[in-house]
Amino acid sequence: MQQEEQQFLNDLDKKLWTAANKLLPMLDAAVYKHVVLGLIFLKYVSDAFKERREELQAAFADPANDYYLGEDGAELIEQELEARDYYTEKNVFWVPALARWDFIKDHAKVANGTKLQVKNGKVYEYKFNGIGRLIDDALEAVEKENAKLKGVLDKNYASKQIDSALPGLIDHIAEIPFKHGSLKAKDILGHVYEYFLGQFAMAEGKKGGQYYTPKSIVTTIVEMLEPYKGRVYDPACGSGGFFVSSEKFVEEHGGRIGQLSVYGQESNPTTWKLACMNMAIRGMDFDLGKEPASTYTRDQHPDLRADYIMANPPFNMKEWNAGVKDDDPRWKYGIPPAGNANFAWMQHMIHHLAPNGSMALLLANGSMSSNTNNEGEIRKAIIEADLVECVVALPGQLFTNTQIPACIWFLTRNKTARSGWQDRKNHTLFIDARNLGYMKDRVLRDFAPDDIRKIADTFHTWKRAAHTQTVRPELVEGSPQSGGIVEGYEDIPGFCKSANLNDIRKHDYVLTPGRYVGAAEQEQDGEPFEEKMARLTAQLNEQFSESAKLEAAIRENLSKLGFDI
Repeated sequence: MQQEEQQFLNDLDKKLWTAANKLLPMLDAAVYKHVVLGLIFLKYVSDAFKERREELQAAFADPANDYYLGEDGAELIEQELEARDYYTEKNVFWVPALARWDFIKDHAKVANGTKLQVKNGKVYEYKFNGIGRLIDDALEAVEKENAKLKGVLDKNYASKQIDSALPGLIDHIAEIPFKHGSLKAKDILGHVYEYFLGQFAMAEGKKGGQYYTPKSIVTTIVEMLEPYKGRVYDPACGSGGFFVSSEKFVEEHGGRIGQLSVYGQESNPTTWKLACMNMAIRGMDFDLGKEPASTYTRDQHPDLRADYIMANPPFNMKEWNAGVKDDDPRWKYGIPPAGNANFAWMQHMIHHLAPNGSMALLLANGSMSSNTNNEGEIRKAIIEADLVECVVALPGQLFTNTQIPACIWFLTRNKTARSGWQDRKNHTLFIDARNLGYMKDRVLRDFAPDDIRKIADTFHTWKRAAHTQTVRPELVEGSPQSGGIVEGYEDIPGFCKSANLNDIRKHDYVLTPGRYVGAAEQEQDGEPFEEKMARLTAQLNEQFSESAKLEAAIRENLSKLGFDI
């Protein structure tokens, strides 16, 4: 994105956020986000509908277009513009006249009980009681006309009793420009939606983390996995951040929307609605299940085998296993303890992984070393099955909702040579990224683009490099010998290390990257060690001597004052 366009989006974010905060001081963030995001959604689907309508109007009047209605077609144009198939064929939501943004904005300040005529292809009367009721009716009309949105939209504006604030908020959201430079309406409104999600997550603190994963972490995972084509799955999808970032990855690398099939699941009803709205805003085809449901007891995609799986589930979730049987086929590597769901999430994702699939899972650091309640045995079994591809230790203060240290596990079912990747059987890459990033404010740390690139490039170089020892038969038989990596990848003390299975066994299957990468090399100053040691020892003796003189002077002065110490 050009710098000028990025600055435009940043200025727009601040303007809208500041205005919205002034307009709705009577609501807490948990309620407020649905009010604002619901209107942003309504604005987007209406703008997309309006853009398609203008395209059709031009096509109907163009003799060179297949949609041309003929010289006598002027009378048919208005009727044809209301044919829903023209919109749905382009994956554009059909928006009834009542829900179109121009209509809502024009009547946001009309007195209660006013009768209105709506002229968009047909004429009818609508009587509403307050702007909150008008918005509820508009959202209900959109939902009724689009099966994919059934039960998704939050239609409670009238009950919130905020009619006095809504006209001003509608005016501000109406200021979101349709286009700017090369940015399209979808780009702009999608960016605003994502920005608001992040702001609401910070305002809600711990609760906000249920639906929002920091953008830098999402981007890091997507850049490492490179989901370009196939099935993408998130069993704890929150507001859908991984899906959005995956689609951006495809577009940035010359692909097209539709190359990825999006599957997700979310148990929290309000968060599930946020995710569906987020997907709809961006025109993505998605399957998040028929309704919100527990991933453990009501798997919405039981037969799915995904090419890419990404998730940021709740850390160290307790009492997760109500209604889950110990003989569940997902627990191939051991029964997860009731007091911590970390390895339940991991095994659920492994279960849904395609034969050549790859996955990334954000977990608390304890997952890398804990041996309590069968966790160590499960981790050992997963390691011995040669599923662990990479482990990344993250810096602290990346999350808005928790200070628990976190890491990213990357797993794959197939480490053999394929599609440009070299054979990596019985090897795991460890990356210690705890020293990367910068403090964006007094509380939160963030990754800069160069930090993300450094992590991703290290991972990709390692995957493309050849393991000198993996051609040996004993490795295939599970008895790896020490060996290095050639063709580009090099271990960097303090940052990355490629370890084989024997190395991990020696560490009792603990996967903390710091154990493997060691300490960073100190810059050499050219002074021989013996000379440096002699010089430093002499300096220390001088300092001791000065300290003794100072102590004697202090005692003498105190003695003159009558103090005996």
